[in-house]
Amino acid sequence: MCQSPDATCTPSATIDCHPPPLPLRQLLAKPSNAGADESPSTTIHEAQSLLSISLPLVLTSLLLYSRSIISMLFLGRLGPLPLAGGSLAIGFANITGYSVLSGLAAGMDPICSQSHGSGRPHLLSSALRRTVLLLLAASLPISLLWLSIRRLLLLAGQDPAIAAAAHSFIIFSLPDLILQSLLHPIRIFLRSQSITLPLTASAAVAAALHLPINLLLVSHLRLGVPGVALSSVLTNFNVLLLLILYLRRRFSGLLITTSATKAAADDGQQWRSLLALAIPSCFSICLEWWWYEIMVLLSGLLLHPQPTVASMGLLIQTTSLIYIFPHSLSAAVSTRVGNELGANRPENARRAARVGLACGALLGFAAFYFSFAVRNAWARIFTADAAIAGLTSSVLPILGLCELGNCPQTTGCGVLRGSARPRVGANINLGSFYGVGMPVGVGLAFWAGLDFKGLWLGLLFAQATCLVLMLVVIGRTDWALQAGRAQCLTGVAEGLGEEKEGENIKLIGILVEPCKNDQA
Repeated sequence: MCQSPDATCTPSATIDCHPPPLPLRQLLAKPSNAGADESPSTTIHEAQSLLSISLPLVLTSLLLYSRSIISMLFLGRLGPLPLAGGSLAIGFANITGYSVLSGLAAGMDPICSQSHGSGRPHLLSSALRRTVLLLLAASLPISLLWLSIRRLLLLAGQDPAIAAAAHSFIIFSLPDLILQSLLHPIRIFLRSQSITLPLTASAAVAAALHLPINLLLVSHLRLGVPGVALSSVLTNFNVLLLLILYLRRRFSGLLITTSATKAAADDGQQWRSLLALAIPSCFSICLEWWWYEIMVLLSGLLLHPQPTVASMGLLIQTTSLIYIFPHSLSAAVSTRVGNELGANRPENARRAARVGLACGALLGFAAFYFSFAVRNAWARIFTADAAIAGLTSSVLPILGLCELGNCPQTTGCGVLRGSARPRVGANINLGSFYGVGMPVGVGLAFWAGLDFKGLWLGLLFAQATCLVLMLVVIGRTDWALQAGRAQCLTGVAEGLGEEKEGENIKLIGILVEPCKNDQA
């Protein structure tokens, strides 16, 4: 049933209802809370809203992180060869598969958050279905690439035994592509509506079952490397099953019923909108994700490759653990900014961005303090090798400085994502990591003689550049303009192409241009 007296319901499906589109003049004349309250209480309330979304996401990510640790422990128990092969397969899967699916799924983030803010639930379900189809289509070429992993690793000069172990792991991980194609969109669908507790609950149940599943497949049935891969697949299947049960209970009507005429009319436009957001989102996420894998490869070219690569792996695991916190905050900021822009409340969106960046800065200082405080003890938790421990302790303060910039810039990525500007984020990452960080890191490591530290100083320059550019872009954001773009993206603004020349030309410039998804 429609809850609003001025809402429009289709005769065939009362669940598919939404407010009628607003004429262009009415939209621009509508108050945009320009005089919104900026008192400390509103700032505190915004911080509480961000925390209510991000804290369950932090717990969810920590549960997922614990699963990867358990998998690595079981690989380690199988011996050095399975550990090396499994680690190589996981890195290959991250570069060629999981990063791509995660990036493509991020394209639905602004659509869902802004549609939820504008009161158009049918757009969320449409984005969910289309993103699932997009990710399943992308999984086909990824699976063909995974099937060729042994040949590719041999061409790259890897040991045949390690290549065989990696092949065994990744072949049994193929079903995970289908699961991730469903999991990523469902998570965004729920989180964009500030629904996070089901995500945490499903991750907790699956994490509790992950250890018994590994014990059964690896220790009892003695399936070896394939058993570890299948355990991860079954754990993700458990998460997906629980989330689908929740969706069927709460959103069954919305997900099943759709206005056929509306869907037919808007199908092409919605696909164009999704692809225009998904592709640059994919590039933005992959460019940063791939940088760390490139650092591992460069570590193998340094003077002492064995301890250097081991230390790099340990440091990347450390920064992955720290990254959970700003990443969760970034997701919360993206949701809040998108919701407020979709509701045509630009000042509230601006406040969410500022409070989020402030929280990101606090996280950065906390991460720096942690990295500096544990520099002499952290590596010894994982290894007794003096060379690895020495390299790790010498670089941890640099890692902390990197996080000082990474935490707020990750939050800034959430602001850009929530305001449907992924292309800006992709350009910033490309320029920062590959235009600045790569040449600086390679130069300092190989020509200036700084070796391992040089690579991390290159990352520090990349993060600093990224942060500065992110703050400049967000600081210059016209939030009223972004609210207008949100009205276009969610279909609230009506008749944008029907305005005539003359006195209406200025109105067209305000809203039609921002509707273009490639607009910075």
